[in-house]
Amino acid sequence: MTTADHAATGRTVTTDIPARLDRLPWSRWHWTIVIGLGTVWILDGLEVTVVGNIAGRLSEPGSGLPITSGQVTGLAAALYVAGACIGALFWGRLTDKWGRKKLFMITLAVYLAATALTAVSFSTWWFFTFRFLTGFGIGGEYAAINSAIDELIPAQYRGRVDLMINGSFWLGAVGGSLLSIVALDTSILPKDLGWRLTFALGAVLALVILLVRRHVPESPRWLLIHGRDEEAERIVTSIEERVAAEKGVTGERLAEPEGEITIHQRRSVSFAEIARTVFSKYRRRAVLGFSLFIGQAFLYNAITFGFGAILTKFYDVPTGNTGYYFAVIAIGNFMGPLLLGKLFDTVGRRVMISSTYLLSGLLLFGTAWLFDQGSLNAATLTACWCAVLFFASAGASSAYLTVSEIFPMETRAMSIAFFYALGTAAGGISGPLLFADLTGTGKVGDTVLAFQIGATLMCLAGLVAAALAVRAERRSLEDVARPLTAADPSASSASSASSASSASASDSASAVR
Repeated sequence: MTTADHAATGRTVTTDIPARLDRLPWSRWHWTIVIGLGTVWILDGLEVTVVGNIAGRLSEPGSGLPITSGQVTGLAAALYVAGACIGALFWGRLTDKWGRKKLFMITLAVYLAATALTAVSFSTWWFFTFRFLTGFGIGGEYAAINSAIDELIPAQYRGRVDLMINGSFWLGAVGGSLLSIVALDTSILPKDLGWRLTFALGAVLALVILLVRRHVPESPRWLLIHGRDEEAERIVTSIEERVAAEKGVTGERLAEPEGEITIHQRRSVSFAEIARTVFSKYRRRAVLGFSLFIGQAFLYNAITFGFGAILTKFYDVPTGNTGYYFAVIAIGNFMGPLLLGKLFDTVGRRVMISSTYLLSGLLLFGTAWLFDQGSLNAATLTACWCAVLFFASAGASSAYLTVSEIFPMETRAMSIAFFYALGTAAGGISGPLLFADLTGTGKVGDTVLAFQIGATLMCLAGLVAAALAVRAERRSLEDVARPLTAADPSASSASSASSASSASASDSASAVR
């Protein structure tokens, strides 16, 4: 029996496992994957929003923590971002090397422990340390989860599912906004307890997700490449049996898989080969990924970084009420991927990615003009933001989808990690440095300029997508980007025959189909 420890034997197998996964109809099993893996983005949205909204309460005497509001929104936020960037790169490499399941269990456990320890912070350095570690866990989640989802979800549903899952960040943002309102109400919770319970709730939700994840299998595609084809065969057969049993009730039969792929198995791929593949062989795709992540990072910072200051300075909205406005724009953010997601699988990636980026950029230009003319109030500005972010959120989510499907299997998690870290660093470091000064002056012209910068970069990214986006809709991942371990079937037929003859009957049946 081939195992991960003996994967570097040079075995060559021909398999239809990817085609069998892609031809499956949607089923309850796929919903299990979505719930087990996708709901973590709700936790990310909850984390980011809660910390921003409770900064004022944490800095008050009697909060139980000697910290200033500036330290919470400044240094603590920067440490969270730094942790996410470092975590994405660290865990991303291990996800490609050790497997999807092992890493999406470890990274969630890191998040759970760090969030729980944040809730019992007794000093500033403790709070800072565990904000960094919380980000470290969340950063690793992006690479492990997006890799696993794209490799388990059928090709015809991959776009809409990926967008919906990444967009669920904003459900967490809605929950964080509303939760912070309750946590800050001292008539309900003591000043030194409310903020701690918000972090404790995140840890409890993470524990529930961790229990569900135990039932999510390893990616059969990853197993196949790493020499564990018997295990991949058992997992795919089990999935087929569950789906067939569910569909059999209605008389629906599973379609026959179309196509095979020949894989030359090996234990790992060097970092140099990954870098050469992404930045040399797929240079145009790397430019696309860079453009999409930078564009959405700056647009979101142009709108959301100073949104509270804009509402309070220009429209006299009380600080305690800004959470309601944020909840409204968060709902708009979630509705975009939810309602537009299907079009990414039907109309196509190139049209939808470029149009969502361009539309959100143009709408933000329009919002900047109306703001400059003094034609908006708090409610109408929020409505404009909702319209912008309805399209921008779908576009931003498609950035994660894009980099997870346009690079080869062996580089997938590392590619996601790299572009996520790049976008997060730009949004969490460069963005605040630029937009904090512009939106904090209280001058209309400076805020208009912030809007225009975000809109310009979003439109430029849309133009890049129109030229370079890959038509990946309803196509197998192996067809979109050929695995580095893929072999020419005709050239490897002798090797395959030799492997089959020397293997046991069960091994032959599972590895060569």
